[in-house]
Amino acid sequence: MGIEIKELEPKNVWSYFYDFTQQPRPSKKEEKIIAYLEKTFKELGFEYKKDEVGNLAVKKPATPGMENRKSFCIQAHIDMVCEKYKELDFDFDNDPIETEIVDGWVKAKGTTLGADNGMGAAMGLALLASTDIPHPAYELLFTVDEETGMTGVLELKEDFIDSEILINLDTEDDHVFSIGCAGGISTVGKYKYEAENVPSGYSFYNVGIQGLLGGHSGVQINEERANAAKLLTRFLLKASENFGIRLSSINSGSKHNAIPRDANAIVAVSSNEEGKFLDYLKEFDGIIKSEYQMNEPDVNAYATKTDAPDRVMSKENQRRILLSFTAIHHGIARWSTAIEGLVQTSTNFAIVETKEDYIEVLTSQRSSIHTEKMQMASTVGAAMELGGADVSYGDGYPSWEPNMDSPIVKTASEMHEELFGSKPVLEVIHAGLECGLIGAKYPKMDMLSFGPTIKEAHTPEEKIKIDTVQNSWDLLLKILANMPEKS
Repeated sequence: MGIEIKELEPKNVWSYFYDFTQQPRPSKKEEKIIAYLEKTFKELGFEYKKDEVGNLAVKKPATPGMENRKSFCIQAHIDMVCEKYKELDFDFDNDPIETEIVDGWVKAKGTTLGADNGMGAAMGLALLASTDIPHPAYELLFTVDEETGMTGVLELKEDFIDSEILINLDTEDDHVFSIGCAGGISTVGKYKYEAENVPSGYSFYNVGIQGLLGGHSGVQINEERANAAKLLTRFLLKASENFGIRLSSINSGSKHNAIPRDANAIVAVSSNEEGKFLDYLKEFDGIIKSEYQMNEPDVNAYATKTDAPDRVMSKENQRRILLSFTAIHHGIARWSTAIEGLVQTSTNFAIVETKEDYIEVLTSQRSSIHTEKMQMASTVGAAMELGGADVSYGDGYPSWEPNMDSPIVKTASEMHEELFGSKPVLEVIHAGLECGLIGAKYPKMDMLSFGPTIKEAHTPEEKIKIDTVQNSWDLLLKILANMPEKS
């Protein structure tokens, strides 16, 4: 049961994380977790600030003897990605997350866990509530809506916090320090289509792709995991050309930063071609199983009979849309030549949603190089526009450029070596962190990101390694006790 995690060590941290699992907190719907935090701040006796979008900041003065140390800010986002298995009856707007302990990990039962970034926020609360931990003056910054566009930090005012150092707790590998990250932008295509009456003499199928791993589009993109929307497009285009199927709808994905795990379409198939269509489906199922046998062991294509749809797309519209989807790139565009193993630029074919008279496609591009990010967005936009789509672009967010001479990175690295007998791994990550936007608003702020090991974020298999929470907590306290003196 979820209550079990409250007994894990460090208990003060896990107790607050348990509270986070009990508060629904989808991106853009953080009202309940904000109310919980405001109540907690008041119970602990702290005044706090809340801005127009819901970001929260609370200050705690230095303990005696630590007044001459540099001030710092601990930062985490309070929203979570809400993904679940299709067959699970679960309401992220109202239901608490159910947790379980499995082989040294904490995971949820069929949903995302929200350790990204609930555990970082829990550490901040545990520090705020403590009465026996020496520390300089610091503040907590809890931001909203990180997962669907970083609107919390986008709207952050330049005077909302005033620390010299920022410690972001959103990195997901133990003994790893993030010192830089990619920037991102979204590209959206709206494909208008003409509808026609359903032809006579046709059968109707719900055809789809399922069983994929999905994953965080900034973390797992280098693993070449399959994209359900792209696989289904591939099948539909071939079936359209060979068997004359008619497309009524296509849907896939739900988050801009998650690789879609499943996709489905409602199609009409001529009774004369039905047998060939189903034979090709079996063939295609074998093809994708062969192509992805190593990294997508459970992938499968399926087709089930369904009721007749209200209408189908015109043949011309259907073809241009499927050709455009085929042309839109998904995956790695370029590896870094400066940092071995770092994806420099990528794009995620994230969401496809069929509306009454148009199909909307949302994609997201990432790059540690601003010009490459914008060129990748333009390339995706061009493929959309050639398919007749109206194209728009999001505001995006900047990359976080690494500072190899960072004082806080130097101090934290020394503390890591004292605690664990080895230096941390310093890395620039392809995922987006709020540090880029915070750094743009507070250009003099020295920044570092670290955290416990979290695997399969943004999927129902998300899990956090229990012993690494203790490691991150110990490191945080060690850094605070040895924060550099003021200049």
